[in-house]
Amino acid sequence: MKATRSFSGNTNSFQFSRLAPLVLPVLFLVLAACINVQSETAPKSLPIAGDNKGFAVVELFTSEGCSSCPPADQLIERISNENPDKPIYVLAYHVDYWDHQGWKDPFSAREYTDRQRMYGSWLNLPTIYTPQIVVNGATEFVGSDANTAERVISEGLNQSAVNTLTLTGKVENGKINVDYQEAVHEKRTELLLVLVQKKGQSNVRAGENAGRHLSHVQIVRQLKRVDLTNKTASIDVPTGFDTAGWELIGFVQRTSDGRITAAAKADFSNKSTAMVRGDTNHGGVNSDQELSNSVINSSN
Repeated sequence: MKATRSFSGNTNSFQFSRLAPLVLPVLFLVLAACINVQSETAPKSLPIAGDNKGFAVVELFTSEGCSSCPPADQLIERISNENPDKPIYVLAYHVDYWDHQGWKDPFSAREYTDRQRMYGSWLNLPTIYTPQIVVNGATEFVGSDANTAERVISEGLNQSAVNTLTLTGKVENGKINVDYQEAVHEKRTELLLVLVQKKGQSNVRAGENAGRHLSHVQIVRQLKRVDLTNKTASIDVPTGFDTAGWELIGFVQRTSDGRITAAAKADFSNKSTAMVRGDTNHGGVNSDQELSNSVINSSN
């Protein structure tokens, strides 16, 4: 059973445009909805057939202002916890269009709503809603649907690899300096670097989830698009950053259809590769700390 609530009125509707080369923007009217589905518990471990080195970038669009979102937040937490050694990269974007309902999500940002709108264009959707999951930029479904999540993520893991992305970097002088390279360059693609806070909590005092203590994982705190031909990029270290509780995920995405073709992760907390040479006064961040590198192949 599925229940849907849609916004109405000018203040709650959205317009967005998808830009294509030499083509005027096409405007769409998108209504935000909050959707809830009855879902079963996700399996303990998602299966991988052989060693295809596929991957799954799992993007959840959620909000503390939506009463249907906590089950989706819990689902991605189970997926992350129960598949630690698999190339599953979870990203939780807290959108801002529920902030007017009486509670402003402290993790929300307009750019995350804009990203969801772009998926509405790429995937030809009539509406954007929460909770919504998009896997590898290609398949979307209701974010609390564990059965669909298992099937779609497993499909991504078992697709053949066709490309490779590597990330290396250091935290120094208040910035995360990143070097990156892909094995095969495809036209009309870009690299997205996502700075992720692994865990967060809120005591919600108003809105649909008033009185609830909400826990979150893989919270997107910064999102940066970079040109793949540059080979280097930097991200400002945010307030509250610490090497143990954050990580950097990067992925290559086609600008034509949104398909993600390669991904990698750099974990700040891997002590086997970390090098700490000194301290700075940037929120407790160690200077010259090397990020550990995880190479993830792409699927086609």
